[in-house]
Amino acid sequence: MATLACAGGPVEVTGVAYDSRRVVRGDLFVAMRGGSSDGNRYIEAAVAHGALAVMTDSREAYEKVRQEHPEIAAALVEHGRRALAEASSAVMGHPQRKLALSAATGTNGKTTTAFLLEEMLRSAGRTCVLIGTIETHVAGEVRESPHTTPESRDVLEIFAEGVTAGATEAVMEMSSHALEQERVWGLPVEVGIFTNLTQDHLDYHGTMENYFAAKTRLFEGVGAPPPRVAVVNVDDAFGARLAASIDRSQMLRYGVVGSGEFRAEDVRMRAGETRFRMMTPVGAVEMRSSLTGHVNVYNLLAASAAAWARGMSLEQIAAGAASGAQVPGRFEVVPSKNGVTVVVDYAHTDDALRNLISLARELEKESSGRVITLFGCGGDRDRTKRPKMGRAAGEGSDLVVLTSDNPRSEEPMAIIAEALAGVKETETECLVEPDRAKAIGIAIRAARSGDIVLLAGKGHEKVQVLKGATVPFDDVAVAAGVLKEIG
Repeated sequence: MATLACAGGPVEVTGVAYDSRRVVRGDLFVAMRGGSSDGNRYIEAAVAHGALAVMTDSREAYEKVRQEHPEIAAALVEHGRRALAEASSAVMGHPQRKLALSAATGTNGKTTTAFLLEEMLRSAGRTCVLIGTIETHVAGEVRESPHTTPESRDVLEIFAEGVTAGATEAVMEMSSHALEQERVWGLPVEVGIFTNLTQDHLDYHGTMENYFAAKTRLFEGVGAPPPRVAVVNVDDAFGARLAASIDRSQMLRYGVVGSGEFRAEDVRMRAGETRFRMMTPVGAVEMRSSLTGHVNVYNLLAASAAAWARGMSLEQIAAGAASGAQVPGRFEVVPSKNGVTVVVDYAHTDDALRNLISLARELEKESSGRVITLFGCGGDRDRTKRPKMGRAAGEGSDLVVLTSDNPRSEEPMAIIAEALAGVKETETECLVEPDRAKAIGIAIRAARSGDIVLLAGKGHEKVQVLKGATVPFDDVAVAAGVLKEIG
């Protein structure tokens, strides 16, 4: 409960809502304009559901509430999302102040890095909250995540539940959309992590420079001071640019080929295991993880540097890395008895596809098999990356199967045609099947013992978004069914 000063006098509210359908009696309703909708259209519905007060970023809506609902406290604010964050914090008792928050941003690696960091912290006896693309964890309880970074009110509610359960640490992914839209307003970040930046989300940001600027907001502070420590991948060109703008005393750099404070040497890997010697400001430690591939060496370095910034010893960090479980939809191997390795991965950019195929090539050397890559491109998203993804798949694979991946409002074959143009720039054979379930069957049935089949793009997702419908769909379950059918 909190007392808010509004026109008409102070009012005590017991909750905050920004969705009129979730309003209960006693709530403050924050009506704000967004990119695709305007919450001010739903003020009447919120009042009907029992809202005691309204905050709005529209003078017209404010005057209307004052005139038509004099019994409702009203406040006019300049920034709706900032008001949502500040009001939610006040009503919920400022839970963000009771947690040490580590936040990861970047194109690829955010999810795995966040999972690894949480596992390291938990293995050292710390109770954590995790908010990310795949799952939300509250003191060990696992929930589905509807968004990579929710609205501030929902983040703060999760934080409050974590504090009640005894959590002292929080780890979250911060997407570029959330940073630019200020969904993370007022969250004090202890450790900020930058993984990398490659082309993605240009349908929203327009240019790579705008995309980069959105990511860098984490390190400037969004309604809060900058992070106490910045953990930055200096092997990445954009990471190197970011590092040049941050005081060295507030930064830990990491990399494999660069000269960061956290570096990997003597990297050895095989299917289901990666080992390397990690060099740090306080000595070296041997690292072992069940995660595979050079991309996960970077993720392990990022999580390790963040864990060290949170006061963990190198021994605790190494133990936490060794205990880490498989991250859903990130190089997730589907059990098979016929000698074919089937992998489900979230790779949905050309850079991520190259990394995935490169890892498959490294593992395939032992079996002398082929790499078969299935992928699609999302509809209503950046069209310029489609031929790039096609070229990346064709350049690294022995066979490409081109299919659908959440076509949304677009025609699947129109999307496929744009990706196919990139595959055709290579000499790799490409089979086209817009039905993703049938395409998975084609890819797996085309494989021989020793081959690796990569099912890229959807990873942990459990639905397929089509024009006018969202249907259940799980790459892992479909692949398992095909493998069982063919024995």
